[in-house]
Amino acid sequence: MTNFQVYRKTLAFSFIDFGFGLISLALLIGSCTAGFFIADNGEGSRALIGLAIGFVVGIILMIAMSYLVLNRIKAAQIAMMTKGVADNELPESGVVKAGFNEVKGRFAKITVFFLVTGAIKSMFRQVGRAINGVGRVVGGQAGDTVTSVIDSAVQILLAYLTDCCLGWVMYRKDEGVAKAACEGAVIFFKSGKTLFRNIGRIFGMGFLSFLLVGGALFGGLYAILSNFPNMWQTLSNEIVQAMQGGEGEIPEFIYNPTYLMLFACGILAIIIWSMIHSVVMRPFILVGVLRNFVAVGLKDRPTEADIKELENKSPKIARLRQKMESK
Repeated sequence: MTNFQVYRKTLAFSFIDFGFGLISLALLIGSCTAGFFIADNGEGSRALIGLAIGFVVGIILMIAMSYLVLNRIKAAQIAMMTKGVADNELPESGVVKAGFNEVKGRFAKITVFFLVTGAIKSMFRQVGRAINGVGRVVGGQAGDTVTSVIDSAVQILLAYLTDCCLGWVMYRKDEGVAKAACEGAVIFFKSGKTLFRNIGRIFGMGFLSFLLVGGALFGGLYAILSNFPNMWQTLSNEIVQAMQGGEGEIPEFIYNPTYLMLFACGILAIIIWSMIHSVVMRPFILVGVLRNFVAVGLKDRPTEADIKELENKSPKIARLRQKMESK
Protein backbone atom coordinates (compact mmCIF):
# COMPACT_ATOMS: atom_id res chain seq x y z
CA MET A 1 0.00 0.00 0.00
CA THR A 2 1.18 3.51 -0.74
CA ASN A 3 1.33 6.17 1.96
CA PHE A 4 -1.69 7.89 0.45
CA GLN A 5 -3.74 4.68 0.45
CA VAL A 6 -3.00 4.11 4.13
CA TYR A 7 -3.74 7.76 4.86
CA ARG A 8 -7.04 7.69 2.97
CA LYS A 9 -8.26 4.56 4.76
CA THR A 10 -7.41 5.90 8.22
CA LEU A 11 -8.45 9.54 7.76
CA ALA A 12 -11.90 8.88 9.23
CA PHE A 13 -10.29 8.60 12.67
CA SER A 14 -9.08 12.19 12.39
CA PHE A 15 -12.57 13.53 11.73
CA ILE A 16 -14.00 11.44 14.57
CA ASP A 17 -11.29 12.79 16.88
CA PHE A 18 -12.00 16.35 15.72
CA GLY A 19 -15.73 15.91 16.39
CA PHE A 20 -15.15 14.67 19.93
CA GLY A 21 -12.64 17.48 20.41
CA LEU A 22 -15.37 20.00 19.61
CA ILE A 23 -17.67 18.24 22.07
CA SER A 24 -14.93 18.47 24.70
CA LEU A 25 -14.54 22.21 24.03
CA ALA A 26 -18.32 22.65 24.21
CA LEU A 27 -18.33 20.97 27.63
CA LEU A 28 -15.78 23.50 28.87
CA ILE A 29 -17.69 26.49 27.48
CA GLY A 30 -20.99 25.11 28.74
CA SER A 31 -19.62 24.51 32.24
CA CYS A 32 -18.22 28.04 32.44
CA THR A 33 -21.47 29.55 31.19
CA ALA A 34 -23.59 27.47 33.55
CA GLY A 35 -21.39 28.32 36.52
CA PHE A 36 -21.58 32.03 35.70
CA PHE A 37 -25.37 32.21 35.40
CA ILE A 38 -26.12 29.86 38.28
CA ALA A 39 -23.99 31.88 40.71
CA ASP A 40 -24.96 35.29 39.30
CA ASN A 41 -27.24 37.21 41.62
CA GLY A 42 -26.35 40.68 40.47
CA GLU A 43 -23.04 40.73 42.33
CA GLY A 44 -20.02 40.50 40.08
CA SER A 45 -17.84 38.60 42.56
CA ARG A 46 -20.31 35.72 42.92
CA ALA A 47 -20.66 35.45 39.16
CA LEU A 48 -16.87 35.29 38.78
CA ILE A 49 -16.65 32.61 41.46
CA GLY A 50 -19.29 30.61 39.62
CA LEU A 51 -17.35 31.08 36.40
CA ALA A 52 -14.17 29.80 38.08
CA ILE A 53 -15.98 26.76 39.48
CA GLY A 54 -17.50 26.05 36.09
CA PHE A 55 -14.04 26.34 34.51
CA VAL A 56 -12.60 23.76 36.92
CA VAL A 57 -15.51 21.40 36.27
CA GLY A 58 -15.08 21.90 32.53
CA ILE A 59 -11.36 21.10 32.71
CA ILE A 60 -12.12 17.89 34.63
CA LEU A 61 -14.67 16.91 31.98
CA MET A 62 -12.16 17.66 29.20
CA ILE A 63 -9.51 15.50 30.89
CA ALA A 64 -12.00 12.67 31.30
CA MET A 65 -12.98 12.98 27.63
CA SER A 66 -9.33 12.89 26.62
CA TYR A 67 -8.54 9.86 28.76
CA LEU A 68 -11.63 7.84 27.93
CA VAL A 69 -12.24 8.76 24.29
CA LEU A 70 -9.73 10.96 22.45
CA ASN A 71 -6.59 8.98 23.26
CA ARG A 72 -8.27 5.73 22.30
CA ILE A 73 -9.29 7.19 18.94
CA LYS A 74 -5.69 8.24 18.38
CA ALA A 75 -4.38 4.81 19.37
CA ALA A 76 -6.84 3.11 17.02
CA GLN A 77 -5.77 5.33 14.12
CA ILE A 78 -2.07 4.74 14.76
CA ALA A 79 -2.68 0.99 15.06
CA MET A 80 -4.27 0.90 11.61
CA MET A 81 -1.59 3.15 10.11
CA THR A 82 1.13 0.87 11.48
CA LYS A 83 -0.62 -2.22 10.18
CA GLY A 84 -0.92 -0.61 6.75
CA VAL A 85 2.76 0.29 6.43
CA ALA A 86 4.07 -2.88 8.11
CA ASP A 87 1.78 -5.54 6.59
CA ASN A 88 0.97 -3.62 3.41
CA GLU A 89 -2.73 -4.26 3.86
CA LEU A 90 -5.82 -2.95 5.62
CA PRO A 91 -9.42 -4.22 5.66
CA GLU A 92 -11.39 -3.25 2.55
CA SER A 93 -14.11 -1.88 4.82
CA GLY A 94 -14.67 -1.36 8.52
CA VAL A 95 -11.22 0.10 9.19
CA VAL A 96 -12.55 2.22 12.06
CA LYS A 97 -14.17 -0.78 13.73
CA ALA A 98 -11.01 -2.83 13.26
CA GLY A 99 -8.95 -0.04 14.82
CA PHE A 100 -11.10 0.13 17.93
CA ASN A 101 -10.97 -3.65 18.22
CA GLU A 102 -7.18 -3.41 18.18
CA VAL A 103 -7.25 -0.90 21.03
CA LYS A 104 -9.71 -2.97 23.01
CA GLY A 105 -7.60 -6.07 22.65
CA ARG A 106 -4.24 -4.40 23.23
CA PHE A 107 -5.15 -2.14 26.13
CA ALA A 108 -7.65 -3.99 28.28
CA LYS A 109 -7.04 -1.52 31.08
CA ILE A 110 -7.12 2.21 30.42
CA THR A 111 -4.46 2.79 33.10
CA VAL A 112 -1.93 0.71 31.18
CA PHE A 113 -2.54 2.74 28.03
CA PHE A 114 -1.75 6.03 29.74
CA LEU A 115 1.21 4.57 31.59
CA VAL A 116 2.71 3.47 28.27
CA THR A 117 2.09 6.88 26.71
CA GLY A 118 3.71 8.64 29.66
CA ALA A 119 6.65 6.26 29.63
CA ILE A 120 7.27 6.76 25.93
CA LYS A 121 7.32 10.53 26.36
CA SER A 122 9.73 10.21 29.29
CA MET A 123 12.03 8.05 27.18
CA PHE A 124 12.24 10.62 24.42
CA ARG A 125 12.16 13.77 26.55
CA GLN A 126 15.79 13.36 27.54
CA VAL A 127 16.72 13.80 23.88
CA GLY A 128 15.22 17.28 23.94
CA ARG A 129 17.24 18.22 27.02
CA ALA A 130 20.43 17.00 25.36
CA ILE A 131 19.85 18.84 22.09
CA ASN A 132 18.92 22.04 23.90
CA GLY A 133 22.49 22.21 25.13
CA VAL A 134 23.53 23.04 21.59
CA GLY A 135 21.67 26.34 21.77
CA ARG A 136 23.21 27.29 25.10
CA VAL A 137 26.69 26.92 23.66
CA VAL A 138 26.02 30.01 21.56
CA GLY A 139 25.69 32.01 24.77
CA GLY A 140 23.88 35.18 25.79
CA GLN A 141 20.54 36.26 24.38
CA ALA A 142 21.30 34.61 21.05
CA GLY A 143 21.83 31.34 22.89
CA ASP A 144 18.44 31.62 24.58
CA THR A 145 16.79 32.29 21.23
CA VAL A 146 18.49 29.35 19.57
CA THR A 147 17.57 27.14 22.51
CA SER A 148 13.92 28.19 22.23
CA VAL A 149 13.84 27.41 18.51
CA ILE A 150 15.57 24.07 19.01
CA ASP A 151 13.22 23.17 21.85
CA SER A 152 10.14 23.90 19.74
CA ALA A 153 11.50 21.84 16.85
CA VAL A 154 12.44 18.96 19.14
CA GLN A 155 8.98 18.91 20.74
CA ILE A 156 7.34 18.64 17.30
CA LEU A 157 9.73 15.88 16.26
CA LEU A 158 9.31 13.94 19.49
CA ALA A 159 5.52 14.12 19.21
CA TYR A 160 5.80 12.21 15.93
CA LEU A 161 8.32 9.75 17.34
CA THR A 162 6.12 9.14 20.37
CA ASP A 163 3.27 8.24 18.01
CA CYS A 164 5.64 5.92 16.13
CA CYS A 165 6.61 4.19 19.35
CA LEU A 166 2.95 3.78 20.26
CA GLY A 167 2.38 2.31 16.79
CA TRP A 168 5.13 -0.21 17.45
CA VAL A 169 3.47 -1.14 20.76
CA MET A 170 0.19 -1.74 18.92
CA TYR A 171 1.91 -3.79 16.23
CA ARG A 172 3.91 -6.04 18.58
CA LYS A 173 0.98 -8.08 19.83
CA ASP A 174 3.27 -10.96 20.76
CA GLU A 175 5.12 -8.87 23.33
CA GLY A 176 4.09 -7.21 26.56
CA VAL A 177 3.24 -3.55 26.48
CA ALA A 178 6.30 -2.56 28.53
CA LYS A 179 8.81 -4.47 26.41
CA ALA A 180 7.26 -3.28 23.14
CA ALA A 181 7.47 0.34 24.35
CA CYS A 182 11.15 -0.16 25.18
CA GLU A 183 11.71 -1.71 21.75
CA GLY A 184 10.26 1.42 20.20
CA ALA A 185 12.70 3.54 22.20
CA VAL A 186 15.59 1.33 21.08
CA ILE A 187 14.59 1.75 17.43
CA PHE A 188 14.78 5.50 17.85
CA PHE A 189 18.02 5.65 19.82
CA LYS A 190 19.83 3.12 17.62
CA SER A 191 18.96 4.73 14.31
CA GLY A 192 20.16 8.26 13.69
CA LYS A 193 19.23 7.81 10.02
CA THR A 194 15.56 7.47 10.95
CA LEU A 195 15.72 10.73 12.89
CA PHE A 196 17.23 12.71 10.03
CA ARG A 197 14.98 11.15 7.39
CA ASN A 198 11.97 12.22 9.42
CA ILE A 199 13.15 15.78 10.02
CA GLY A 200 12.87 16.72 6.36
CA ARG A 201 9.44 15.13 6.00
CA ILE A 202 7.99 16.66 9.15
CA PHE A 203 9.25 20.21 8.83
CA GLY A 204 9.32 20.40 5.04
CA MET A 205 5.71 19.32 4.59
CA GLY A 206 4.63 21.28 7.66
CA PHE A 207 6.20 24.47 6.32
CA LEU A 208 4.68 23.91 2.87
CA SER A 209 1.28 23.37 4.48
CA PHE A 210 1.67 26.60 6.44
CA LEU A 211 2.61 28.60 3.34
CA LEU A 212 -0.08 27.25 1.03
CA VAL A 213 -3.01 26.62 3.36
CA GLY A 214 -2.19 29.38 5.83
CA GLY A 215 -1.55 31.87 3.03
CA ALA A 216 -4.82 31.01 1.33
CA LEU A 217 -6.71 31.40 4.61
CA PHE A 218 -5.07 34.77 5.27
CA GLY A 219 -6.01 36.00 1.81
CA GLY A 220 -9.59 34.76 2.16
CA LEU A 221 -10.03 36.34 5.58
CA TYR A 222 -8.59 39.62 4.33
CA ALA A 223 -11.00 39.63 1.38
CA ILE A 224 -13.92 39.17 3.76
CA LEU A 225 -12.94 41.34 6.73
CA SER A 226 -11.74 44.28 4.62
CA ASN A 227 -15.38 44.87 3.70
CA PHE A 228 -16.07 46.18 7.22
CA PRO A 229 -13.73 49.20 7.68
CA ASN A 230 -16.08 50.95 10.12
CA MET A 231 -16.06 47.92 12.42
CA TRP A 232 -12.26 47.93 12.62
CA GLN A 233 -12.16 51.69 13.20
CA THR A 234 -14.63 51.36 16.07
CA LEU A 235 -12.79 48.37 17.51
CA SER A 236 -9.47 50.21 17.31
CA ASN A 237 -10.89 53.25 19.13
CA GLU A 238 -12.43 51.14 21.90
CA ILE A 239 -9.23 49.15 22.48
CA VAL A 240 -7.16 52.34 22.60
CA GLN A 241 -9.56 53.91 25.13
CA ALA A 242 -9.49 50.77 27.28
CA MET A 243 -5.68 50.63 27.26
CA GLN A 244 -5.07 54.33 27.92
CA GLY A 245 -3.85 55.04 31.41
CA GLY A 246 -2.32 51.62 31.77
CA GLU A 247 1.35 50.72 31.97
CA GLY A 248 3.36 50.36 28.80
CA GLU A 249 2.91 51.75 25.32
CA ILE A 250 -0.01 50.84 23.11
CA PRO A 251 1.21 48.89 20.06
CA GLU A 252 1.14 50.75 16.75
CA PHE A 253 -1.15 48.22 15.09
CA ILE A 254 -3.86 49.03 17.66
CA TYR A 255 -4.01 52.66 16.52
CA ASN A 256 -4.20 51.73 12.84
CA PRO A 257 -7.46 49.92 11.90
CA THR A 258 -5.85 48.40 8.81
CA TYR A 259 -2.96 46.96 10.81
CA LEU A 260 -5.42 45.72 13.43
CA MET A 261 -7.41 43.93 10.73
CA LEU A 262 -4.24 42.37 9.30
CA PHE A 263 -3.23 41.22 12.77
CA ALA A 264 -6.64 39.64 13.32
CA CYS A 265 -6.45 37.95 9.89
CA GLY A 266 -3.06 36.52 10.77
CA ILE A 267 -4.16 35.16 14.15
CA LEU A 268 -7.36 33.63 12.74
CA ALA A 269 -5.47 32.14 9.79
CA ILE A 270 -2.96 30.48 12.12
CA ILE A 271 -5.70 29.07 14.37
CA ILE A 272 -7.73 27.68 11.46
CA TRP A 273 -4.60 26.38 9.73
CA SER A 274 -3.48 24.55 12.88
CA MET A 275 -6.88 22.84 13.08
CA ILE A 276 -6.82 21.84 9.40
CA HIS A 277 -3.19 20.73 9.63
CA SER A 278 -3.90 18.59 12.68
CA VAL A 279 -6.91 16.89 11.11
CA VAL A 280 -5.84 16.59 7.46
CA MET A 281 -2.10 17.12 6.97
CA ARG A 282 -0.47 15.70 10.10
CA PRO A 283 -1.88 12.17 9.61
CA PHE A 284 -0.39 12.05 6.11
CA ILE A 285 3.01 13.11 7.42
CA LEU A 286 2.73 10.57 10.25
CA VAL A 287 2.14 7.72 7.81
CA GLY A 288 5.46 8.47 6.09
CA VAL A 289 7.32 8.81 9.39
CA LEU A 290 5.77 5.55 10.61
CA ARG A 291 6.90 3.73 7.47
CA ASN A 292 10.52 4.77 8.06
CA PHE A 293 10.32 3.91 11.75
CA VAL A 294 8.71 0.50 11.27
CA ALA A 295 11.07 -0.39 8.41
CA VAL A 296 14.05 0.09 10.73
CA GLY A 297 12.38 -1.97 13.47
CA LEU A 298 11.54 -4.86 11.18
CA LYS A 299 14.98 -4.89 9.55
CA ASP A 300 16.88 -4.79 12.85
CA ARG A 301 14.48 -6.15 15.46
CA PRO A 302 15.47 -4.89 18.95
CA THR A 303 16.69 -7.64 21.28
CA GLU A 304 16.60 -7.96 25.03
CA ALA A 305 20.31 -7.09 25.04
CA ASP A 306 19.52 -3.83 23.21
CA ILE A 307 16.89 -2.97 25.80
CA LYS A 308 19.28 -3.76 28.66
CA GLU A 309 21.92 -1.52 27.09
CA LEU A 310 19.41 1.30 26.84
CA GLU A 311 18.33 0.77 30.46
CA ASN A 312 21.96 0.89 31.60
CA LYS A 313 22.34 4.28 29.92
CA SER A 314 19.08 5.52 31.36
CA PRO A 315 18.08 4.05 34.74
CA LYS A 316 14.82 6.01 34.50
CA ILE A 317 13.76 3.88 31.55
CA ALA A 318 14.51 0.73 33.56
CA ARG A 319 12.31 2.00 36.40
CA LEU A 320 9.53 2.89 34.00
CA ARG A 321 9.64 -0.58 32.49
CA GLN A 322 9.46 -2.20 35.90
CA LYS A 323 6.53 0.02 36.80
CA MET A 324 4.69 -0.89 33.59
CA GLU A 325 5.31 -4.60 34.00
CA SER A 326 3.95 -4.49 37.54
CA LYS A 327 0.56 -3.35 36.26
